[in-house]
Amino acid sequence: MQQKSVSSINIPNIITIIRILLVPFFVILLSNDLKFQALLVFTIAGISDGLDGFIARYFNQRTVLGAYLDPMADKLLLTTAFVSLAVLKMIPSWLAIIVISRDILIILGIAILTITEVKYEIKPRWSSKCTTVVQILTIIIALLITDQTDYLLLQNITYWITAGFTVLSGFQYIYIGMDILEQSS
Repeated sequence: MQQKSVSSINIPNIITIIRILLVPFFVILLSNDLKFQALLVFTIAGISDGLDGFIARYFNQRTVLGAYLDPMADKLLLTTAFVSLAVLKMIPSWLAIIVISRDILIILGIAILTITEVKYEIKPRWSSKCTTVVQILTIIIALLITDQTDYLLLQNITYWITAGFTVLSGFQYIYIGMDILEQSS
């Protein structure tokens, strides 16, 4: 495992900060019914996520700040997208609630481990990566499909797959967190 540098100002972290700054533009475009432009901003943010990770790994520019900032930027973008799409009735509100609840549970788990001074390593799991992929696909489908009646079956299947992966991933993190707490006592 490569060591992370303490230096915070580098290209990957700047790209991550730009991704965070794209979030308000995404919401503004979406709220003005500019779905294609919102999709473009969302896509640019997604590409920047892959780009900053690639640069950090390839050029050995991993930092402690980046290890926290990158997943926070991802969660900010996805959470904002799900809330905005639910408010605009482009996706069902129950799906946004499931997605956000999982993220809140993960944050609470990290807070509990931190407060109890239990050592842990933040590591994305396979189920978490799959969850992120299906959540992104759900957002893309919601932005691409303007006539919801013609593609109702596709949308419903996407919603249920996203909900299933999100719940599965949430339970996996709960199990992992409880296991870490039990091993530390």
